[in-house]
Amino acid sequence: MAENAALSEELYQWLSGNDLDSKQYTAMLLLSTTEDGWPHTAMISVGEIVALDPAHLRLGLWHGTVTTGNLLRTGRATLVAIHEGVAHYVRMRLLALPDLPQALHPRQRFAADIVHVREDVAKYADILSGVTVRLHKPDEVLQRWEHSIQELLK
Repeated sequence: MAENAALSEELYQWLSGNDLDSKQYTAMLLLSTTEDGWPHTAMISVGEIVALDPAHLRLGLWHGTVTTGNLLRTGRATLVAIHEGVAHYVRMRLLALPDLPQALHPRQRFAADIVHVREDVAKYADILSGVTVRLHKPDEVLQRWEHSIQELLK
């Protein structure tokens, strides 16, 4: 088990915002805390997050969701990503970014500073996958993701 405050090179490259077509089948979990103190779990795709560098991420989430409200209120979240046989637990401090008036797909954008990363592997087994999905309209979704990633980089 390795711990630090930056993404591994492999996870950083995977969250680069590039080659979304090959990553469309994988979802990650985004954990936040509700007003009454309970954990809240949401799925997030590679079209909603991008790594600026190994210590900084940007997220673009739908307005009005429980997750978005939790992040606006607490400024904290944990990303759980299974990649290349490793479970990555990424704790983040988040700051809301201004809306982009000309956004094609308006989202609540966040800048995230990584404060802690734990990588976990099982000695007795291989982690084969995390959450996998099949997009209903891949061409449409991938195009939206491309736009969203470009808007997150602004």
